[in-house]
Amino acid sequence: MGQDLITHNPIVGSHTYDPPVSVISAPGELSADEARRLALRAQHLLGAPNRRGGVPALVRSLGAVQLDTISVLARSHELIAYARLGTVGRATIEKAYWGRGDTFEYWGHAASVLPLSEWPLFAFRRRHYRQRERVWGEHAASTAAAVLDRVRTEGPMTATELGGAKKSTQWWGWSDVKRAAEFLLATGELICARRVGWRRVYDLPERVVPAEMLHDDLDDDHCQLELVRRSARCLGVATAADLADYFRLKKTEVMRLLPSSGLVPVHVEGWTTKAWADPEALDALGARGRHRTTLLSPFDSLVWDRARTARIFGLDHRLEAYVPKDLRQHGYFSMPVLAGGQLLGRVDPGRVNGTLVARHVVIEPAAAMPSRVTATAAAIGEALREAATWVGCTGVAVERVTPSSAAAAMHAALR
Repeated sequence: MGQDLITHNPIVGSHTYDPPVSVISAPGELSADEARRLALRAQHLLGAPNRRGGVPALVRSLGAVQLDTISVLARSHELIAYARLGTVGRATIEKAYWGRGDTFEYWGHAASVLPLSEWPLFAFRRRHYRQRERVWGEHAASTAAAVLDRVRTEGPMTATELGGAKKSTQWWGWSDVKRAAEFLLATGELICARRVGWRRVYDLPERVVPAEMLHDDLDDDHCQLELVRRSARCLGVATAADLADYFRLKKTEVMRLLPSSGLVPVHVEGWTTKAWADPEALDALGARGRHRTTLLSPFDSLVWDRARTARIFGLDHRLEAYVPKDLRQHGYFSMPVLAGGQLLGRVDPGRVNGTLVARHVVIEPAAAMPSRVTATAAAIGEALREAATWVGCTGVAVERVTPSSAAAAMHAALR
């Protein structure tokens, strides 16, 4: 009993256990706290991590791991695995994403690593891109046949090996060959199942996808209905907009398919919009579990939807990497800090000469109250020290703390 009592203070670190909940508030009703727990458990941030299944199992259960070019502590897809599994070696994480033959890269939630089992479910999107060939420009259409023939005859190739790497970082700066390869990737005539460095390797789907899954037989409704169900499993409880955002479906299509989804309509305390819950998640609501204390990538599927993050956690988080430096409030790659099932602050990290430097630590007002600031600082310190160990840093330093009244507690926690 005493072990559960400490969970009433949400800022208590990774050894916290959620108290068991016997039933939901009322039939069709969820408290805000229950909705938060459903979301955390669905994202594998509450409960014992599946270390045996590791990263491959995590990709299957999350459905999509978003990719991004920014690398501060590590690239975002590495941070997502780290947040759930702890200090797994980065080489192990990379190999799990692209070295096992059971994932592929596609437009899931933006550019994402997806489990290969989802290949049939994106037939609707491949058809969509084929019908919109003109958006890729005449260059892609005129070069695509030559690119496809080279991959077919010479084997998997990067854009550089094809003779047409990017001219610049923007898509409009792509060479004709790169644009053609991306068009073929979008339509499913090519597939990316691994990367070399940060370069996509283009291959033929028939060399990667098992024969029983290598088809576009499923109609649009079948594909999208199954993706709605998967979104619900990955979110626990969600509005129609949340469900649409996970795999970037149209909200109108989600609303049309919801009656056939098998999801449970619920009302969540404080939410102004109707929600739907995964029935298996509701059945497991009473289970207790261990909370994770960690830094989260801004592209983590727990927080990639800003509106949902604000609704569930009260955190209005945005990426400021593309905001002019003098206009940033929180930092270039500000990472939310998860502890005790709450997002209690954010850290803008960097590495300098073997030290993990928190350039700016922002503690949320409720977590910075005098009665809570020491525990908050301790949790942030724990998250920073573990992250430092993971990326090979030997120390941690903090440059700036907001509010300034919390600076002493933050520095004391790191001592």
